[in-house]
Amino acid sequence: MAKVGNRERITLLCTECKEENYRTIKNKKNTTEKLELNKYCSKCKKTTTHKEKK
Repeated sequence: MAKVGNRERITLLCTECKEENYRTIKNKKNTTEKLELNKYCSKCKKTTTHKEKK
């Protein structure tokens, strides 16, 4: 089983309504840039870009 040492929990924000919708984990050592994913926003009721919270 892999070690969990470099992985941290991050929060994703909707770029349109600024709602915190998703929590995920990413490896901060391998992925230094901010995560950006297309996800469904329940407040906007459509698929929008979600960015990593500061």
